[in-house]
Amino acid sequence: MKLIFFIYFAPVRKMTDRLLQPMERKLKDYAVLALKGMGMGAADVVPGVSGGTIAFIVGIYDELIDSIKSINGKSLKLLFTGKWVAFWKAINASFLFSILLGIGISVFSLAKLITWLLTDHPILVWSFFFGLVLASTWFVSKDIKEWNWKTILGFVLGAALAYYITVATPAETPSNLLFIFLCGAIAICAMILPGISGSFILVLLGKYFFIMDAVKTLDLVIIVVFACGACLGITMFSRVLSYALKHFRNITLAVLSGFMLGSLNKVWPWKETLETYVDSHGVVKPLVEANVMPGEYVWEAIVLMLVGFFLVYFLEKLSSAKTAKA
Repeated sequence: MKLIFFIYFAPVRKMTDRLLQPMERKLKDYAVLALKGMGMGAADVVPGVSGGTIAFIVGIYDELIDSIKSINGKSLKLLFTGKWVAFWKAINASFLFSILLGIGISVFSLAKLITWLLTDHPILVWSFFFGLVLASTWFVSKDIKEWNWKTILGFVLGAALAYYITVATPAETPSNLLFIFLCGAIAICAMILPGISGSFILVLLGKYFFIMDAVKTLDLVIIVVFACGACLGITMFSRVLSYALKHFRNITLAVLSGFMLGSLNKVWPWKETLETYVDSHGVVKPLVEANVMPGEYVWEAIVLMLVGFFLVYFLEKLSSAKTAKA
């Protein structure tokens, strides 16, 4: 009788334990979550590596998506009616806070290093990023189960759109608060997609250096506006992307793959400055750039491209191993 009881109720108990797991975490568990968040933050600072990929590798991707999706009208009603404890539990806020804490630590600690490298060693750094994006394009496209006219068309349109954006958008885009808000809303969506980098989206929007400088100098107005846009974007787009990947997975991945391929024009390491501008700090920066043939640091750039490519290859293999075990 006990055996029958165990066989019948074990799956239910297992599922219940899984649901209660976030509530049963101890302090050390949240410290580990913060470390995983630091890994995501480090990835999101670098154009080409997705924080979503890191989340998947370390085993928190599903809980992250579910927690984000739980921020809806029902849970917000708890917040606005003063039921703060119930709201905290409803959105799994202890989990989200730990992840966001780790992400914040990485972003604020790495911003100065990345901006310095991009200013003093642009060819070498962009070569590394080029390898990252190229590998991400390949691995995302490999996940497409069926190639037909729809997926091919989506791939071509995604590539054409991204290429057009890279040549049509100057290096300096508007810096008003509305545009910064929109940048936050768009870029954060990449964090929940393995293979797509939020920083890379900022590169395409011409606001990567601007946001990194704001983080580096603790420009609270820019940071808060960007964060508000990010909050809106991730809560709304998490549902849209989840629906698209569930019902139109192959076409969605094809568009994303094409988008990344067409975007490689933006991260080509060798560029010639055609026009410049002076920013608010009196620093002369490029406004319009054109890609040129490799001239210097060619072998070093090739090595760094390969390093970037195989870094993504290694991360994807770890991700595949996680999937196989699941």
